[in-house]
Amino acid sequence: MIFNPEGFDLEKTTLWSFKERGKWATHKGDYRGNCPPQVPRNLILKYTREKDIVLDPFCGSGTTMIECKLLNRKGIGIDVSVDALILAKNRLNFKYKTVYEPKLIRADSTNLQSIIPNEKIDFIFAHPPYADAIKYSEDIKEDISRLNLQEFLNQMNLFAKECFRILKKDKVCSILIGDIRKNRNVIPLGFYIMDIFIQTGFKLKEIIIKEQHNCKMNEYWKNKNIDFYLLAHEYVFILKKL
Repeated sequence: MIFNPEGFDLEKTTLWSFKERGKWATHKGDYRGNCPPQVPRNLILKYTREKDIVLDPFCGSGTTMIECKLLNRKGIGIDVSVDALILAKNRLNFKYKTVYEPKLIRADSTNLQSIIPNEKIDFIFAHPPYADAIKYSEDIKEDISRLNLQEFLNQMNLFAKECFRILKKDKVCSILIGDIRKNRNVIPLGFYIMDIFIQTGFKLKEIIIKEQHNCKMNEYWKNKNIDFYLLAHEYVFILKKL
């Protein structure tokens, strides 16, 4: 098993593009909506040190947790889906010279009072659902991908407050998010989320534009006669708690 990406270099600009999803360790691109592992790897290496506590509050199949294990960080992965956590646990089941095995917890990331104390976390990498663009479950009560736009934003407001509470001062929360389209019009979901975090008290440090590849909906639309441009970008917002 290969544990490190070949030819990997830290990104130096605010424009990122990863045409190939990483296949080192146990990374795979088969969990719908997951991100290339190059994204959390870049952020973890830039904004944390070994032994720091890294939280992924929407951990899905465990991409960030795999990187925490490889990079000697104390990973905490949270998700409302038991199936996602089982998949993440399976993908973390490889031998590696780390002393920190990531912790996986089923919980609602809008309410972590009983799980994470104030100012405990060194770094947050959040890749939440893009509202209801992909519905991850049919009947999980806490699944925010089942909500309409306004309900989703209300929950993200609660989530931002939790992030602010649990993050240490002078540390960074990063959010990977994209815009969505309804009735052929763009809803600037990314900017809505960015504003929520700024209103919560975070300072905006960076806006990174990430080129989107392998989007199933873009494949569906690309050869059709349409009157709109296909969304091919996402944002990585870097937000600091002062």
